[in-house]
Amino acid sequence: MPGGEIFVEYGNVAEVARLVKERRVAAVFVEPLQGEGGIHCATKEFLSGLRSVCDEAGALLVFDEVQCGLGRTGHLWAHEAYGVYPDIMTLAKPLAGGLPIGVVLTTEKVSSAINPGDHGSTFAGSPMVCNAALTVLNKINTPTFLSDVSKKGNYLKELLANKTKGNKHVKEIRGRGLIVGIELDMPAAGLVDACRENGVLVLTAGGGDVVRLVPPLVISMEELEFGAEVISKCLEAL
Repeated sequence: MPGGEIFVEYGNVAEVARLVKERRVAAVFVEPLQGEGGIHCATKEFLSGLRSVCDEAGALLVFDEVQCGLGRTGHLWAHEAYGVYPDIMTLAKPLAGGLPIGVVLTTEKVSSAINPGDHGSTFAGSPMVCNAALTVLNKINTPTFLSDVSKKGNYLKELLANKTKGNKHVKEIRGRGLIVGIELDMPAAGLVDACRENGVLVLTAGGGDVVRLVPPLVISMEELEFGAEVISKCLEAL
């Protein structure tokens, strides 16, 4: 069979299972929580289903945690919330606090099939950046820090829900920890521009109708309140 990538609807285990049976699939890649795709949280059934499909077919399950990993969801790794574990996990910039780094973590079984030189990375091995990564990891990987991220995330969603209540353009507020999406019934670019002009930086995601909020994990409650207030006022102007 020809190689290449096949994209499947997020959450559709049945379609993944069908494709894995019909084709020689080497690996299934998935984000436990979609970032660019619109801030969609996976269900435990979805990830558990993928784990079973891969195990039965002898394929690898790969979690992309570049955006949702390293404390972003209130867990060190996003998949920990589901109790489903991958064969390979990818990490990048957040690990070194924004400095260029790339990391691939594997199980011992996968590692035993890889020899030195089989896999390379432009930014993986710099001593300075690796030292920064260890500092970041030691800071984040504590129960108190991760608990604070969860509290801040819940507070942010509560603030946004209260301040946007009744706004006709807001369809849904979703996410986990400090990765939150506001889905609108219209393109979000206008809101993004208005927020930037008022001192708050946000991005779009999904098909362009989702405002993506990924603030620093060390953000304060007061800063969250300021951000939610600006977003609310800018929404009113749409």
